[in-house]
Amino acid sequence: MDPLALFLLLLLQCFQWTPVPASDDISWTYTGLVGQSEWSEYFSDCGGTSQSPVDVVTTQTKYDPGLLPLTPLGYEQHGNRPFTLYNNGHSAVIELPDWMGIGGLPWLFTAVQMHLHWGSGGPGPGGSEHTINGQSADAELHVVHYNSELYPNMTAAMTQKNGLAVLGILIVLGEETNLAFNNILNYLSRIRHANQRVLIPAFDVRSLLPKDLRSYYRYNGSLTTPPCYQSVMWTLFHERVQISKAQLLKMETILYSSKSEDPERILLQDNYRVTQPLNHRVVFSSFSAESWKELSSGEVTAVVIGVMCGCVALAVIVRFIVKTIRYFTLLHRETVVVNSSTSSWDVLHSNRPAPMQRMKEPEKAAENKQDTDLNSTTQGGQKEEPSPPPPQLEP
Repeated sequence: MDPLALFLLLLLQCFQWTPVPASDDISWTYTGLVGQSEWSEYFSDCGGTSQSPVDVVTTQTKYDPGLLPLTPLGYEQHGNRPFTLYNNGHSAVIELPDWMGIGGLPWLFTAVQMHLHWGSGGPGPGGSEHTINGQSADAELHVVHYNSELYPNMTAAMTQKNGLAVLGILIVLGEETNLAFNNILNYLSRIRHANQRVLIPAFDVRSLLPKDLRSYYRYNGSLTTPPCYQSVMWTLFHERVQISKAQLLKMETILYSSKSEDPERILLQDNYRVTQPLNHRVVFSSFSAESWKELSSGEVTAVVIGVMCGCVALAVIVRFIVKTIRYFTLLHRETVVVNSSTSSWDVLHSNRPAPMQRMKEPEKAAENKQDTDLNSTTQGGQKEEPSPPPPQLEP
């Protein structure tokens, strides 16, 4: 044997070389040996300073009037081409056609896929990745886009600054079934195990989003799963979307992170990353704190109902007051009329001469006789009175 070859053989036996697996070959999980607390050991970007998700503290957000309302492009024009739904072992993913995009951003972004994050239905909080003032939602929907103006595809864009734009939609429990989400949930039973995929009928993706696309939070962050590239322009909508309890239960209990051939079935639950430090990043808001208070949809409904009840009560009180005023006004008028009538009668009655008392016949005859005698006496006295003598003349 060649001495050089023998030397190399002995050298290899002394120093055994073990190749380092590529990041694409690492099977990561949310808990376990390669759980999220160990991600940064295998994926360097996961230990960066601009990671996602974050907790949005509304009192620390900064209002930016330059943030425009977002405009979904082609979300409703799904055509006849079916969507592909698959289980990647970490979530339920729906591939989106390249004619869908989003407007209202500095560049044009083309849709790639959307996926869900949820909890396990336990007593503790959890399910959504982003939180608002420390409060998590029950689930979260992410719609992923890449910057098609600057980069040719998703692979090239995901490692570059401003390469991706992701819409975050918080999902909470409601009383009614959200029919739009049934377009996804009704087919989960066909992709129960990892790597299974199925074609589903296309539907209006806009129906999954909140009605209000003007109010949102914006910050620069990362992918929330490995490799955690810090290339995402995040938009987290202020308005929550509601689904029923049955819909949430199906989301939390129907899928497995294990493959169909694996001996052990592992439920796909709690597939959300914990919030990461902001590290002096600023979260901007498209609405001012004065124009919108932090209320949930249930609280908004309660406020509306309270205002309506208050208006009805106020109308009843006003009507009662008006009727009372009318009643006392009418009563006062009647009193004035009665008093006026009584006063007029009193005036007329006081000016009327007193009635003559009717004399009895004997008294009247005697009185007439006395008057006749008095008159006779008066006349006789006048006749018997002597006249004065005529004056006598002196001689």
